Amino acid sequence: MLKGSRPKRQVQRASEPSGNGVDAHFVAELGSRIRALREGQSISRKRLAHESKISERYLAQIESGRANISVVLLRRVAVTLGVGIAQLFAVDASADATARRNRIALIGMRGAGKSTLGAMLADTLRVPLIELNREVAHETGLPAGEVMALYGHAAYRRIEQRVLERVAREQAQAVIVAGGGIVNEEAAFELLLARCYTVWIKAQPEEHMARVLAQGDLRPMAGNARAMDDLERILAGRESMYRKADAVIDTSGETPRQSFAKLRAAVATAFDSRAVQPEMTR
Repeated sequence: MLKGSRPKRQVQRASEPSGNGVDAHFVAELGSRIRALREGQSISRKRLAHESKISERYLAQIESGRANISVVLLRRVAVTLGVGIAQLFAVDASADATARRNRIALIGMRGAGKSTLGAMLADTLRVPLIELNREVAHETGLPAGEVMALYGHAAYRRIEQRVLERVAREQAQAVIVAGGGIVNEEAAFELLLARCYTVWIKAQPEEHMARVLAQGDLRPMAGNARAMDDLERILAGRESMYRKADAVIDTSGETPRQSFAKLRAAVATAFDSRAVQPEMTR
């Protein structure tokens, strides 16, 4: 090292979200708290950003849980909102847990039965059914497959995350069917885990393939003699992420009714009992 020179310090950029799941959950909840306080006072994001002397884009990242925030910037936001900095952390844990459990999210690969079981569960609970791929199509004006083909998986996942953020704000109770690949986008998946009671709907690879083909979708086999090997590889690669779900339902070798009975039992301990029990016991 040259005389008089100083060693370079390892500095974490404030806009980089943590890779730790617990930390990511904390950052997401802090962002939600800031947004809730801002909206509760009818303060626009532009105004809060201006008066806090931070960029509007960065504030949007903070509120969506995609950015850490320094203590200095957090103090500026608290002052602008007219609250003590401690109030930004004063999240009601019990209320948060209840809100999370009143949104049931189904994850897993195509062919496991997410859409079928999701529709049955939403009907039973009398809550909205929200399929994220349809919401992406509605927001972009294009079929979800075309969005992915035109703009790529990364852009699709960003849109999917934006849609999920909106759904979490607008829907106190819902059944959400997520795309199988949402687990590949860390921020979106962490948001799903933080805001929803998540159930992994799984099946054996052979059943995944057979069910998709039975629906008339021949794409899994088109020009791919090793389609089953690819499917098994994808399932193996995603399994550790899928297992982060609160519950697991294996639909292999079962009728939809049989699988739905297991799903009802799994969510009966999660969803608000006052809303779910009358339907569960009919």
